[in-house]
Amino acid sequence: MRNLFLSDSCQEGQLHALTPQTWLQVERAKLSKSSLYSTSSIESLIKVAEPPILALFKPVDYVQVLAQIHEELESCTPQERSSLHLLQFQVFRGLEEVKLLERSLHSAWQNATTIHEKLVYGSWLRYKKQGEEVISDLLSSCEKCSQEFGFVDVASQIPVKTVDMVSECSYDISQVSSTVHFRIGDEMIACERQKIAALSPPFNTMLNGSFTESHLEVIDLSENGISPVGMRAVSKFSGTGQLDDLSVEILLEILIFSNTFCCARLKVACDKKLASLVSSHQDAVDLMECAVEENTPILAASCLQVLLHELPHCLNDEQVVKIFLNASKQQRTTMVGHASFSLYCFLSEVAMNIDPSSDVTACFLEKLVESAVSTRQKQVAFHQLGCVRLLRKEYSEAEHDFNAAFAAGHVYSVAGLARLAFIKGDQILSYEKLTSVISSHQPLGWIYQERSLYSEGDRKWEDLDKATELDPTLTYPYLCRAACLMRKQDAQLALAEINHVLGFKLSLECLELRFCFYLALEDYKAALCDVQAILTLAPEYRMFEGRVTASQLWTLVREHVEQWTLADCWLQLYDRWSSVDDIGSLSVIYQMLESDAAKGVLYFRQSLLLLRLNCPEAAMRSLQLACQHAATEHERLVYEGWILYDTGHCEEGLRKAEESISIQRSFEAFFLKAYALADSSLDPSCSATVVSLLEDALKCPSDRLRKGQALNNLGSVYVDCGKLDMAADCYINALKIQHTRAHQGLARVHFLKNDRKAAYEEMTKLIEKARNNASAYEKRSEYCEREHTKDDLLMVTQLDPLRVYPYRYRAAVLMDNHKEKEAIAELTRAITFKADLHLLHLRAAFHEHTGDISSALRDCRAALSLDPNHQEMLELHKRVNSQEP
Repeated sequence: MRNLFLSDSCQEGQLHALTPQTWLQVERAKLSKSSLYSTSSIESLIKVAEPPILALFKPVDYVQVLAQIHEELESCTPQERSSLHLLQFQVFRGLEEVKLLERSLHSAWQNATTIHEKLVYGSWLRYKKQGEEVISDLLSSCEKCSQEFGFVDVASQIPVKTVDMVSECSYDISQVSSTVHFRIGDEMIACERQKIAALSPPFNTMLNGSFTESHLEVIDLSENGISPVGMRAVSKFSGTGQLDDLSVEILLEILIFSNTFCCARLKVACDKKLASLVSSHQDAVDLMECAVEENTPILAASCLQVLLHELPHCLNDEQVVKIFLNASKQQRTTMVGHASFSLYCFLSEVAMNIDPSSDVTACFLEKLVESAVSTRQKQVAFHQLGCVRLLRKEYSEAEHDFNAAFAAGHVYSVAGLARLAFIKGDQILSYEKLTSVISSHQPLGWIYQERSLYSEGDRKWEDLDKATELDPTLTYPYLCRAACLMRKQDAQLALAEINHVLGFKLSLECLELRFCFYLALEDYKAALCDVQAILTLAPEYRMFEGRVTASQLWTLVREHVEQWTLADCWLQLYDRWSSVDDIGSLSVIYQMLESDAAKGVLYFRQSLLLLRLNCPEAAMRSLQLACQHAATEHERLVYEGWILYDTGHCEEGLRKAEESISIQRSFEAFFLKAYALADSSLDPSCSATVVSLLEDALKCPSDRLRKGQALNNLGSVYVDCGKLDMAADCYINALKIQHTRAHQGLARVHFLKNDRKAAYEEMTKLIEKARNNASAYEKRSEYCEREHTKDDLLMVTQLDPLRVYPYRYRAAVLMDNHKEKEAIAELTRAITFKADLHLLHLRAAFHEHTGDISSALRDCRAALSLDPNHQEMLELHKRVNSQEP
């Protein structure tokens, strides 16, 4: 949902900028470099869009909210649990914690107490797993079923009230025939009077009461909408309690008939029978209207299940959209029970992913607002609707929604109110709204970032710097500062600013801006590198506010760069790999894929780099491409094994590796088997097997990049086994073939041999060679004296503020020096922008130590929301909970 929710103000000023094609055409005219690197040409290229207002639930104090949810989960009824897990999902979604939000959604599904909740959450999880069909296919090839969220038997899941037979008549009916004939058109259907009377109170009154029909042997039902075939089925049901296999049309007749004459048992039987016949999209569409009108919950749930399983595609069907939008409150109860809020949460997410500005999206969000009951639900619903209405330029309605969300306690919605005030021309009001929030709530990076949009001069830069200080993960301040520096023609500082954020957060916006910098500087090699990295991460990415595809720019810039041969590419790849330049390595591999090189191997290398850069989705896409382009059967099996391993199916991954080895012994098959075995087995005796497998791998043909990795892994196994000299040999051999990361392993060996100085020097070599070296500074800090440790860890935080260990270390040192407030503040600083179990655990322990039991309990509960099964956290929670007054 990149840059979805931008105001007019951030778009209008950019409409007349030069397109990249025009700029490059100007360049081809061979103007002087000084004329190109001018303020006007830079202005035409460098545009920083305002940060988007995200349609996400973002509480000011997410720790407090998570703690409250956990506390409520401890004491709530089973029926309330799934809704609480859904709220937890919304919090993690706002924090962009993908694994945690999926786990919360899974918990909502596991704790669902109604079939409707099961259907909604199961379909939602299935939707989240779109594109993973290849994994299901691979599991099937391993004879393992993966149908966790498949179709369920709805009828068995919906409780049906027991319907008593209607009691026999108290009147004297001895003079009345035991058989009654119902005339329908020209046909007569004979029925047993008392069995028909037992179907419902109206029939009992009709046939056994004081009405005229009670004494008739023939009753005309021609005007009651049932056919002779349907009436015969009703007659048979009255005797057997079973409905025969009938057409849908006849069953619908009987259903309407049962409602007309209040035949409860007949209605339930008809409901179940119709539900069993729903097997396709069209069935669901055709029968849902009848289901909600006739109040048949089993049929409605069966139709709902089919439609939800077909998301997102079924939203292209106007009839389906109308089903979800036109249902009244009572009809929604029939369709989805008491799960309306979760249903429209799901539908809104799907619709926003398709088109956030569509009428369908807005209407689903209106239904979400209608369904919201609790204060938190209203915060979520009103804020999301406000974002979409802002995007649709429905400013008055958006203001109403943001105000409603803000009044309900969602402070983040003030960002929307500030944008709207600015659109109306009141910049001062925008500034004042955010200033008011700053003065009344804990300081947060996003608030200062938002206020910077309405500040001028020094105040603007102070707000941007404060935003980075409070939340260094926000990219907009870096982009803004870098663009400003570039406009001042201070290219080196501009690049340093953008490289800073790219060192710990691979952002497409940052890569795009750096690409523009390189264009302005006429450094086409560097520009080509960045656009190739962009295309690797997002092949369909569009640049310059969506006006130009990245692939078009790649074509244009490529004309200005001398093309490498395949041999040149391999040399470049070795150079970048050894200098731990992962973005550069990605770019080289992209270029190699344009050649006739073996694509399976290259896509596999690409996947390894993407995993290292924390891009799991892109890595999985590359692995799947590796499978498609595998040159041999045994190669394909290895890539399939990695797909299974990376998705948590370690045993099946091992089987693929063994199958590959049975066809041909190869480096990658042995390496996969060793890697998976080392990671999955807790048995110390398996180390010998892992060593043997890695040795077998090293005997097989491969390139230096992979052999360096194998030697590094082998060294790690030897260290774990206490064989330090053998480990050192492995690391030294890895370094000989430029596997730079082996310095870290060798440093560990020196340290274990009590040579701290040699360990420090080894890590210094890695710092000097590696392009991205935050982890190297962190590791070197273990081999320093305390003062140097502090310096190294400060450098780590500067290079990569997302690394947790430095905050914990500094906090522990402060605590040792009896500076409790400063220690807690150090942890709080990181917790504000990083949801981390270890940070919360340590802060909870510090709060307990200082006697602040309520704060300790809050942190324990929030941490257990991150990992409910963490043993140390559970023990601390139990101890702290026992101390609460």
